[in-house]
Amino acid sequence: MVSIFYASLVAVSLICSGVYFYIWHKHFDVNITLIFTIIPIACIGELLYSLSENINEAVIAIKVIYLGGSFLQLFILMSILNLCQIEIRRWFRVLLYAICVVIYGSALTIGFSDMFYKSLSFDIISGVSVLSREYGWMHTAFYAVVVVYFAAGLSVIIYSLRKKRQIPRTIISLLLIPDIICVLSYFIGKKLISHVDLVPLGYVMAQIVYIFIANRMNLYNVSDTAIDSMVQEQSIGYISFDFRYRYLGSNETARLVVPDLDKLAVDDVFGYKPSERRVRHYLNSFERDPEKNEFVYRLHSTDGKEENDRIYNVSVNYLYEGSRKRGYIVTFKDDTANRKYIQLLDSYNENLQQEVEAKTKSIIEMHDNLIMSLAMMVESRDNSTGGHIRRTSEGVRILTDELRREEGRSLSEDFCRDVIKAAPMHDLGKIAVDDAVLRKPGRFTDEEFEKMKHHAAEGARVIHEILLHTNDNSFKAVAENVAHYHHERWDGSGYPEGLSGEQIPFEARIMAIADVYDALVSKRVYKDAYSFEKADAIILEGMGTQFDPGLKEAYINARPRLEEYYRKEAERAEAAGA
Repeated sequence: MVSIFYASLVAVSLICSGVYFYIWHKHFDVNITLIFTIIPIACIGELLYSLSENINEAVIAIKVIYLGGSFLQLFILMSILNLCQIEIRRWFRVLLYAICVVIYGSALTIGFSDMFYKSLSFDIISGVSVLSREYGWMHTAFYAVVVVYFAAGLSVIIYSLRKKRQIPRTIISLLLIPDIICVLSYFIGKKLISHVDLVPLGYVMAQIVYIFIANRMNLYNVSDTAIDSMVQEQSIGYISFDFRYRYLGSNETARLVVPDLDKLAVDDVFGYKPSERRVRHYLNSFERDPEKNEFVYRLHSTDGKEENDRIYNVSVNYLYEGSRKRGYIVTFKDDTANRKYIQLLDSYNENLQQEVEAKTKSIIEMHDNLIMSLAMMVESRDNSTGGHIRRTSEGVRILTDELRREEGRSLSEDFCRDVIKAAPMHDLGKIAVDDAVLRKPGRFTDEEFEKMKHHAAEGARVIHEILLHTNDNSFKAVAENVAHYHHERWDGSGYPEGLSGEQIPFEARIMAIADVYDALVSKRVYKDAYSFEKADAIILEGMGTQFDPGLKEAYINARPRLEEYYRKEAERAEAAGA
């Protein structure tokens, strides 16, 4: 009968653990998980003890039982501390665990030493295995540890009930039950029924209570439940990065929005593939000003029909680990239905729509003229670069023409248009450079050059602000790239970011050649114009170090047109001077 009682407790304990692991959630307290792991083991030990036929079997079973007895009260105490949101120092947690290890280690000496049990004798009375024992001093220490851990848990519960208003009262009240049950079973259970240990019954009752606690407590964790609810929302995508823009992970929705994520390995630097660039610009913008973290992202449909495009509201925020900032998280929320509803409302008044389009076109033209005027104004401040933006724009046009003729290249008309349109804006950042540096009639000192180098990043910032509300996201990305990265070098020795190789946006690599070529063949206050032959030698020598070697063929093919253009410019300037 006793064995049947213990076998029943084992079965119930395993069922309780099975229920717990069925409802288990990654945010569950690990100590509660350990409780549901260790109690079935202790119950199995009681069953083995009831079935033992000699003292050796009984001693082995007792050692299994004490695995639960030595550690269970610690796990209960730690679960109480965690659920009541009371932190203790790591070294103190280790100390509490070490005490339990010492207690259980002494229990393992049963049969070899007298510090836990002084003496043992085994008998079978009325079919029940009975191990008579005289307790040693370590067993007294075991009881003392149980009492201390129980008292500590009880104190935490009482304190939390009185002082912590944000801890659920239901959970705190339930925590009292298993703590009291387990302690009472240690000291009273063995005396109620002769030769029957009620400790495992107390364990199983504690398990049942903890199932209610586990099932309930996750509802109170607002952070975890909010995250889980948002992740289940299929219209929301997430991408996370560290502060060095290395890709950390994403959900399926985000990978549909940004297809190149499927080709990106975790820890790869993000932002250089076509569909990544816009997201990289969002990150750069957020890094410059965390308050400007809202953007719009359009995902073009595979059939090319604009009405089937998906539109996402994008937000960029810091990625936190606890209270520590670890990187960035980009959130995509599908706003297509809302925007299509707005478009449907707009369609009821076609005349108004046409008027809006006409106004928009006018605004764009005015916007473009304003940008060009701003670029020319910046150029007028620099006494060494007169006509530079006009000449470099033509240089970019000639280079893109040659690139489009190359076999294997697939440059779109829109891209080439954007690069040519962006070329006059590449030095807008010089608006923030002090006149004393910008207009210096000679070479810069190292300190002055450092100040001048800021114009690249500043230009990207100015362009971002100017084009913030434009709908032409591709042009905005190209224009920012041209301004930001046209002084980067293929070997990574450029500025402002020290990018290398294909990390440098393609449009910036084109701009770099046009910019340097104009600087070489144009007269500056600190140098005469170089001959076409000398300029050509410098450009070719820089292929693979300063410039993209993949642009070498296009440059060579463009050289006759470049030289012809600059000859005419020189003749025009000479005629104007005469």
